[in-house]
Amino acid sequence: MTAFDVLKFLHILGIILLLGNITVTAVWKVFADRTKNGTIVAFGQKMVTGTDWGLTVPGIVLTMVGGYGAMYEARYDFPGPGWLVWSQVCFVVAGLVWLGVLIPIQMRQARMARAFTDQTGVSADYRALSRRWLVWGLIATVPLVSALYFMIAKPG
Repeated sequence: MTAFDVLKFLHILGIILLLGNITVTAVWKVFADRTKNGTIVAFGQKMVTGTDWGLTVPGIVLTMVGGYGAMYEARYDFPGPGWLVWSQVCFVVAGLVWLGVLIPIQMRQARMARAFTDQTGVSADYRALSRRWLVWGLIATVPLVSALYFMIAKPG
């Protein structure tokens, strides 16, 4: 196995962790929120934060280390051919949405959710933030899926 193969493997593993986690996290957060049970919602929110640190961040690191390492091994000049440039642009756009919108929402929700119990329920403010989180999460997913398309199809 060559260095390129190892780096490509790390890159693909990172993408699997990243896209897999954001998809699964969104699904079970939506289902937890729909229960309107404060204890379940609080646990779901705690898991969103935990999996971001445990899966999304390592996925981002592996995607970048593997991708740029493979790019170096393949002797591409930075930033690379058009398909690679567009992949990087999409990745950065998704990252900016994640850092600028989604993480601040998650932090506010995490603080709010710690106070939820079966008796107190879930506040309207939390539910409004959940709707924003879901919309912006879908928006952030589009450029990631687009980047995946560019990496596989290598158009133009």
